[in-house]
This record gives sequence, structure tokens and C-alpha cells, in this order.
Amino acid sequence: MNPVVKTFFDEETFTASHIVIDPSAKKCAIIDSVLNFDSASGRTTTNSADMIIEYIKNESLSLEWIIETHIHADHLTAAPYLQHKLGGKTGISSRINHVQSTFGKVFNADAGFARDGSQFGVLFDDGEKFKLGNINAYVMHTPGHTPACSTVIIGDAAFVGDTLFMPDYGTARCDFPGGDARTLYRSIQKIFSLPDQTRLFMCHDYKSPTRDVFAWESTVAEERAENLHVKTGISEDEFVEMREARDKTLSMPRLIVPSVQINMRAGDMPPPEDNGVSYLKMPINTL
Repeated sequence: MNPVVKTFFDEETFTASHIVIDPSAKKCAIIDSVLNFDSASGRTTTNSADMIIEYIKNESLSLEWIIETHIHADHLTAAPYLQHKLGGKTGISSRINHVQSTFGKVFNADAGFARDGSQFGVLFDDGEKFKLGNINAYVMHTPGHTPACSTVIIGDAAFVGDTLFMPDYGTARCDFPGGDARTLYRSIQKIFSLPDQTRLFMCHDYKSPTRDVFAWESTVAEERAENLHVKTGISEDEFVEMREARDKTLSMPRLIVPSVQINMRAGDMPPPEDNGVSYLKMPINTL
């Protein structure tokens, strides 16, 4: 059995959020949701999440899962809001503790910030199986972009997070704390070992110079044949040299400071201070 996938694209953050559906059971999962955030005012809105909620209700679906492929550095997750409105269990890679430990130090998080992944409902081990409705699914750890990146495979659909982009755009950066280009190459080879016809769904698209429309779906066969960074024939050493050189030219994502602080808490805001307001920290000369 294979799922139906409905994608909502947030052009402000270039993020593709996927609703994965077992139509026979009317069950669904949400992968990589977006909470809208205005960095100038520090205000959040739920426009992107509300469109997903409206679709799920209109289709009379039951939400089973709210899954993150990793701790995003370019958008905030709407997981707590979606769970409050629709139910479901949250999930992420069991290696989330590595990211929480690293960024807990970067942001000097409060003593009450747990670094064991306990903010999430389910911590998926590498290869761990689960069900979406009647469809078999499992999680494959694919670190490199971050230590806790994973690919979620549901039927014939694989949700790769930031590990891969469309073939004409390449692969994820590896220069965040805990990232590693050699590890990313090996993770991508794991994805390339899936059946050729496996549908691959990206978390982001920035449009290559050769393309006028956004896109977020390819296949294993297409990526192996055409991905400009890591197609068949590109060696591990060649990839590492390219990736590390390219990463040195990149600036930090616009929303990395709010995104990581909130996403490492599974979407919850930092604890409010004595005036009842939550605050985000800006580390100076650190990132």
C-alpha cells in the first residue's frame, strides 16, 4: 500500500510541508510543518498550519503523526499547535539529544531544558518501524546536515528533510554544529539504495537558475542519475571537497536563531520570565 501525499509550500521560508495519507483508513501524518514568524516583531501566526488543518478536516482525516525530519534552522515548527487542534503523536530521530546538547550550550539554555528528547512523543531509532493507518513505515537515520537528520519512509514515499534537494539544486549544507560532509555523503548512499521508483519528497526548494517553478518531488533514480552534487560517479572525496568549499561561502539562515531555540524544544517557546514574556537569545560572534 502506498500513500497519497498532499504538499503545502510556504514560500516565505521555501518549506514544503507534507500531509501523508492512507486513503483506505483515512489516517494521515504531517511532516515538517511551519509556524509563521515575523523576525522584526517577534510575532508568530498560524496561517500555514491553518491551511493544513482545514485540508485535514475537509477530507475527514484523522491525524496520527506529526513528524520532524530534523531540527530545522530555517523555519519554526507548528507541531504543538497542530497537536492541540488535531491530536496525534510527535516524533523525531532518537539522536535529537546530540542536537539539544550542542545547541543547549550555544544558546546557554535554562537549567530546566531537557537534553534527552523528552519533549517529543516518540524518539525513532534507526530502522524503527511504525504504521500510518494500514501502511508500513520506518525511519532511517541519515545524518550529515545535522546529527539527528532522518528519512521517513512510508510505503513508496521517502521524506528526506534537508539531506537532498531537487536534482538541479543538489544537497544540504554541512557546516552547522555537528554537521559533516562525509557523513552526509554516506547517508545519501543509504537513500540511493532504496528502490529506483521510490518517491523522494524534499523539505525545501529554492528553484535552480534553470527552473521557473518550485518543486519538491523526485525519485531515487532521478537523483542518482542527475543530482548535480552527488549523482552516480561522484566519489566521496570529490563530494566532501565540493561541499566544504561551498559551505564556506554560505551565510547563516535568516531564521536560525529563533528556529533552533524553539524547534529543539519541539516547538514550545522558552519558559516565560517573571513578566510573563518568553524571550529568545542572540549569541554574539558564535554562529
